[in-house]
Amino acid sequence: MIRKFLIGLLVFNLAACAELQQVVDQLPQQTTTLGNDQIASGLRQALDLGIDKQVTKLTQTDGFFKNELVKITLPEELQKVDKALRDIGLSSLADEGLKVLNRAAEDAVKEATPIFVDAVKGITFADAKNILLGNDDAATQYLTTKTQTSLYDKFQPVINSSFAKVGADKIWANLITKYNNIPFTNNVNPDLTDYVTGEALKGVYTMIAVEEKEIRNSVASRTTDLLKQVFALQD
Repeated sequence: MIRKFLIGLLVFNLAACAELQQVVDQLPQQTTTLGNDQIASGLRQALDLGIDKQVTKLTQTDGFFKNELVKITLPEELQKVDKALRDIGLSSLADEGLKVLNRAAEDAVKEATPIFVDAVKGITFADAKNILLGNDDAATQYLTTKTQTSLYDKFQPVINSSFAKVGADKIWANLITKYNNIPFTNNVNPDLTDYVTGEALKGVYTMIAVEEKEIRNSVASRTTDLLKQVFALQD
């Protein structure tokens, strides 16, 4: 009787071990051996893909203007300018003024993409696992926090140059002059370079977040072995 019991217990234990091994075999390979450096590299790959796949879309004609996620609209101060010009029959000039703000951003992002690439390379994720297991845009938010100030300083002169390149400076000088000449209006003198710089940066981070979310939620978007291994940890 005791012998039968011991044999039965052995069979049960062997079956349990086999079942446990089957579960282990189904886990993503090498996930348990990934260190912070590898996880950080995977997160950098995700951000690089966001820049390469999504941010480059912003550099195309209408990349900002026809993308509702990032389209640059007028700040509150200039909304009254827009309305006043339309009220006196200058709708086409108002339309052009809005479009060239977006054109300047499209041109500037094209010139500034290497800035974003270098920023990603320079990031060290000491808390890589926390970022990995965070929200859908955790890596993008981390990138924003760490780079926004320095990128703004580098990006503003690029925007200023793009304003001249696409003719936005002349169009807005003409537009503001016409508005300021309308009776009973208060003169405006907006810092459009500062405004568009901020909006363009928001657009860049928004599109990087789009790709990060895609990689986090779609296995098919993990196009390298490292991405598959790293993001398997959060699944």
